Amino acid sequence: MRLDTSQQMRTDMRLRMAPRMIQSMEILQLPLMALQERIDQELSENPVLVDLREAPAPESDGEEAPAPPEEPTTTEFEADGGMDGQDDWSEPFGETHRLSRAAMSEEADRKHDAMQNMASRPRSLHDDLDDQLGFLDPEPTVRTLAQYIIFNLDENGYLNHDLSEMLRDYGGDATMAQAEEALGLVQKLDPLGVGARNLRECLLLQLNQDIPSREILHVLISNHLDDLQQNRLPAIEKKTGIAIDDIKEAMEHLRRLNPRPGARFAPESTQYVVPDLVVEANEHGEYEVRLVDEHTPQLSISRYYQMQLKNKATDAAAREFIQKRIQSARWLIESIEQRRNTLLKVARAIIDHQKDFLDKGPEFIEPLKMQQIADRVHVHVTTVSRAVDDKWVQTPRGIFALKRFFGGGTTTTDGEEVAWDTIKQKLLEIIAKEDKQSPLSDEEIVEELSRHGFPVARRTVTKYRRTLRIPSSRQRKQF
Repeated sequence: MRLDTSQQMRTDMRLRMAPRMIQSMEILQLPLMALQERIDQELSENPVLVDLREAPAPESDGEEAPAPPEEPTTTEFEADGGMDGQDDWSEPFGETHRLSRAAMSEEADRKHDAMQNMASRPRSLHDDLDDQLGFLDPEPTVRTLAQYIIFNLDENGYLNHDLSEMLRDYGGDATMAQAEEALGLVQKLDPLGVGARNLRECLLLQLNQDIPSREILHVLISNHLDDLQQNRLPAIEKKTGIAIDDIKEAMEHLRRLNPRPGARFAPESTQYVVPDLVVEANEHGEYEVRLVDEHTPQLSISRYYQMQLKNKATDAAAREFIQKRIQSARWLIESIEQRRNTLLKVARAIIDHQKDFLDKGPEFIEPLKMQQIADRVHVHVTTVSRAVDDKWVQTPRGIFALKRFFGGGTTTTDGEEVAWDTIKQKLLEIIAKEDKQSPLSDEEIVEELSRHGFPVARRTVTKYRRTLRIPSSRQRKQF
């Protein structure tokens, strides 16, 4: 019987801890910007939370103190349900998170200015083509069909639909001849190449009279595009009778054509990375790690709600509401502090292990597994995984994802452990020095790596070459 009771108690404890543990794991996994958004959301939803940076200064003697926040209604309390008792927080807290009248006015002005400075919707490819169509004078049905085609182009300017199917979906009494006329109209608009149904048609549409080697390019694009992509120039010479030098000259002009003519209208999607950590060398040459949290709200719990919780006149529903909100606030504050401590410990252990990477460069990265860091900082490996997930660190050598410092490796012929990144760097170096008229095959690269003390399999070289977007030896060959 005692065993059953003990098991039940342990189960109850696990169930009670689950929400708190889940929140801690979620907070740990959040990158800096997402964490700040989460905190802002909690500040807006939980009235007992205050940001000490925005807490008003204490009122001077003789001045009337600001009115406390309104107490939630009984209906709100009942809707939120109950909770267990809550420990008292004796630390000094801000009185209220309510902004002053001046602060509210300043915030309103800031939002108004932000709206005024907000960029308008960028001009799209469809807008531009539709405007050009307005200067032409086709018959009404052809114009309508051309507009229909324009707004079915993809972001690169291609028409990925069969014309007969589009005509069927369009409805009405339009004929295939009118649809083809409308497509021809669209294909004459700028930029050249829009309205194409494949790469070959896109390139051919761009061969105007001003393009050098136009006749040769027309032959190459129409009949030998696959051979060009595979760098089979001798085969093209044999099939067409065009000299390799003339083919090479035409290819230089081919490279100036745009395979994605509509892409320049696509909105920019630049990803800005905000580092969570900064690594700097001190005067002794040692690397120090600090967390970037200067702009993160400093959370605390409102003294007003603590006083209401202690006040015997506070009714039971209000007390239950406040207890629940204080516990939620406390868990959040503790989760954020735990995230801070864990992230710092993990980052310091990583940087300490990869000191040569920072001192000498990426080719000196050491093999490192997450389990090694977990053992070093005495946490579970899943905690390390969450800590480094989507986190970035600013170092003297640039900004890197924390995951960049992890990776497996192999053993050299001298018995030293070397990271796979070092193998990749050596592969790049070997290919950079090869004879471009007789480039190395993957098997020859394996032999060259082996001569440098890096025994790797051919499939590994092939995989890394493709990862690094290095063409095959045939495609690298220069004639």
